[in-house]
Amino acid sequence: MSADSRVAAITARIVERSKPHREAYLDRVRTAATNGPHRSVLGCGNLAHGFAVCSPAEKTALAGDRVPNLGIITSYNDMLSAHQPFETYPAVIREAAREAGGVAQVAGGVPAMCDGVTQGQPGMELSLFSRDLIAMAAGVGLSHNMFDSAVYLGVCDKIVPGLVIAALTFGHLPAVFIPAGPMTSGLPNDEKARVRQLFAEGKVGRDELLEAESKSYHGPGTCTFYGTANSNQMLMEIMGFHLPGASFINPGTPLRDALTKEAAKRALAITAMGNEFTPAGEMIDERSIVNGVVGLHATGGSTNHTMHLVAMARAAGIMLTWQDISELSDIVPLLARVYPNGLADVNHFHAAGGMGFLIGQLLKNGLLHDDVRTVFGQGLDAYAIDVKLGANGGVHREPAPQQSADPKVLTTIDQPFQHTGGLKMLAGNIGKAVIKISAVKPDRHVIEAPAKIFHDQSELNAAFKAGKLEGDFVAVVRFQGPKANGMPELHKMTTVLGILQDRGQKVAILTDGRMSGASGKVPAAIHVTPEAKDGGPIARIQEGDIVRIDAIAGTIEVLVEDIALKTRVPAHIDLSDNEFGMGRELFAPFRRIAGTADNGASVLFQ
Repeated sequence: MSADSRVAAITARIVERSKPHREAYLDRVRTAATNGPHRSVLGCGNLAHGFAVCSPAEKTALAGDRVPNLGIITSYNDMLSAHQPFETYPAVIREAAREAGGVAQVAGGVPAMCDGVTQGQPGMELSLFSRDLIAMAAGVGLSHNMFDSAVYLGVCDKIVPGLVIAALTFGHLPAVFIPAGPMTSGLPNDEKARVRQLFAEGKVGRDELLEAESKSYHGPGTCTFYGTANSNQMLMEIMGFHLPGASFINPGTPLRDALTKEAAKRALAITAMGNEFTPAGEMIDERSIVNGVVGLHATGGSTNHTMHLVAMARAAGIMLTWQDISELSDIVPLLARVYPNGLADVNHFHAAGGMGFLIGQLLKNGLLHDDVRTVFGQGLDAYAIDVKLGANGGVHREPAPQQSADPKVLTTIDQPFQHTGGLKMLAGNIGKAVIKISAVKPDRHVIEAPAKIFHDQSELNAAFKAGKLEGDFVAVVRFQGPKANGMPELHKMTTVLGILQDRGQKVAILTDGRMSGASGKVPAAIHVTPEAKDGGPIARIQEGDIVRIDAIAGTIEVLVEDIALKTRVPAHIDLSDNEFGMGRELFAPFRRIAGTADNGASVLFQ
């Protein structure tokens, strides 16, 4: 089915806007594909270094460019639960490559931090910038020009977007993303949230809180709520970087291993040495990016992707904007209820029909572009499947079921959970921002209340403990943008504001910082740009000013005469405490040159 005319119009607008950037990018990709990768262009000393540890047979094959060589970029570490399973993947991939008549080498590793560990800690101020650092580190690994294709081992928040930026920068190479899958279900996410709230109210102690957290985050795999990590996996599948059905299979299962082997073999099959050459830079186009945005809305995905998708697209010369994302939100209905947008976790989502059912629904109603290239071939309809372990131990696919196994978790287009997507752009005299409304009750979509000013989330929590957060208010938490302190997630204040909301107060957040993909029920206008550090209007808001956040009209306003607002002297604060410790001093150059949130908050693309 052809794309809905509204989706097609937005896509055409992106194509037109991107044309000069995209054409220049494709010229570079095609030149690089023509010039290499061919190991024969390397000097003998270069090549000897490159395959020194290979077997004699592999050396002979690589020296003559007779077999494809697969580069592995891995984000393995055994502290990050989602990435611990990758420890064994290189051996599995090398064996699969040998079976397919190729060679595989670990090209390099990239850093991978856990936002769950760093929430509310100084290390969180490195998190967003780690995305661009990951892209650069992957680029170092691939710069040896030894590879005909690459596989990327990554799952979590900044890791996958960073790896995508690298894959598109090296767009002359095919790129297959290989996930590790979610951990099995533990303590339900709503129960974990309940214990957190009791702890914040002083009704349970640290022991009870730690027990609940440990039962929730209990083993290998991604956290099971629908935050940025699992939004990443959805994106990789709906954009065609994953093999069909790969996203949400648990680690350590025979099917997970079979999918990993299949991915390695597929990465070798789509090199320039075969008949299905699929360079990542040509495979991903404006339609692929729009499909990713549509998937984000249909599933109530992470707000972080309003920045990551912009940066990922720009790596391919595609100029995606918040306005595009917001207008697609008006078209795409919400089809999934996964925590914090519901009680289910991603395992329940997968069991209800998962990505195959979701893609089938969106395709059937013209909300996705089917005429795209993927690592699996031509057309997204091949992803409307259910994946299982075959009788021979391989991967077996069959058409996705026509009915959801749990309509409370995954529904149809004609009976959506809401008629619009979960993310919307806001604009007004404060600047631009985004808001996620998929988990916010409709009676809280508009909040008008006095401002309470904070310059750190700990200030807000301290005010709560001191009993100072009375009545309705909008918490203005500023100097949290990329240039101020790296734009950390401000997850630590969501429990407090949730308590106040449950008590009947009307509360909301206005910030130039980020919120966790796990946040949801408190209305939050986030990623405000221009940020306070740049003298944006958010720095001119004063205590008691009436702030209006309207997710229906798409506006954010401080109800002050524009002339009066502009003549105010912007607030300035001492940020020196954010400049040192836990590696923050190493990222000072990043803070100085970081782009704005609506341009991806990147040091690579301004």
